[in-house]
Amino acid sequence: MILAHTYPAALCLMLLSMVCWGSWANTYKMAGKWRFELFYFDYAIGVLAAAVLFAFTAGSLGFDGFSFQDDLMHASKHAWLFGFGAGVIFNLANMLLVAAIAVAGLAVAFPVAIGLALVIGVVWNYLILPQGNPMLLFSGCAIVVGAIILDSMAYRSLELIKLVQLARAGKARSTRLEVSPKGLILSLASGLLMGSFYPLVEQGKKGDLGLGPYAIGFVFALGIFLSTFVFNLFFMNLPVEGPPVEMLEYFRGGWRQHLLGLAGGLIWCTGTIANFVAASTPPEVQVGPAISYALGQGATMVSALWGILVWKEFAGADTKVKALVAAMLGLFVCGLALVSIAPLFPAGH
Repeated sequence: MILAHTYPAALCLMLLSMVCWGSWANTYKMAGKWRFELFYFDYAIGVLAAAVLFAFTAGSLGFDGFSFQDDLMHASKHAWLFGFGAGVIFNLANMLLVAAIAVAGLAVAFPVAIGLALVIGVVWNYLILPQGNPMLLFSGCAIVVGAIILDSMAYRSLELIKLVQLARAGKARSTRLEVSPKGLILSLASGLLMGSFYPLVEQGKKGDLGLGPYAIGFVFALGIFLSTFVFNLFFMNLPVEGPPVEMLEYFRGGWRQHLLGLAGGLIWCTGTIANFVAASTPPEVQVGPAISYALGQGATMVSALWGILVWKEFAGADTKVKALVAAMLGLFVCGLALVSIAPLFPAGH
């Protein structure tokens, strides 16, 4: 199988992961009024198809003679279970994230959900495999928490501005100005789950009977694909927004909407495999799962910029809201920078 054997190669893979994880949700935005529950079926198919493609190409080539199939059969059933379980947990978190995007937009859902996931993931992964300076790691996490708070404040302020504008235009349902916390609640629930799956991935790769990056990527994708049909029944019958959705609506979708869902899954899975491979580099050049996971979460910045600059999700914001958003982005950059340089300054040196 093809692996990264140098730090620059691992770094390039992590940057690719960051771009893919931060950009795939644009395919959902491009689908227009297509319900996220229907979009997600194609997304799950795209994830599994991409995982199979990588497994039988990059996961089966190279000079080591150890293919994806060998890796899969060599691993223990416990490793399979950890990888599959991680996919199921991630999938519920990701569906909540897409639901939050449908309600609140990219610029709110990603910073809150993925920012919280970053904090939880870094802590869990550091407990599993301590690498990097803990002072820098956890200081970076604290700064990210501050960014989440600022983003929540900006979202609330923007929603209040919109409600005031509707009230003045006589279009508000009520003269009482209240901001629905639904988008933030969905984002926080997503973040709590999103930060919990990566330690299971590491457990699935651990030891002589653990899965390699391509094999665990396949098992992980299988967990996503199969659990989608369970979780989506709940979201379709008890939707977070709009009326319940019937399965027949999926078959009424246009080819463009289906292709966008498949593309979203392909882009996300590409970033995931890149992240798994980067975290599986040899010990002498390894950046560690905590750092790899944290850098992957730089996707938050990418997605927030998509939401702000391309989708204009903060259009109409006043100076206060714009200042909060700018401060949020600045804190995220600082927090991610501290996490990124943590391996360069080991504890005790």
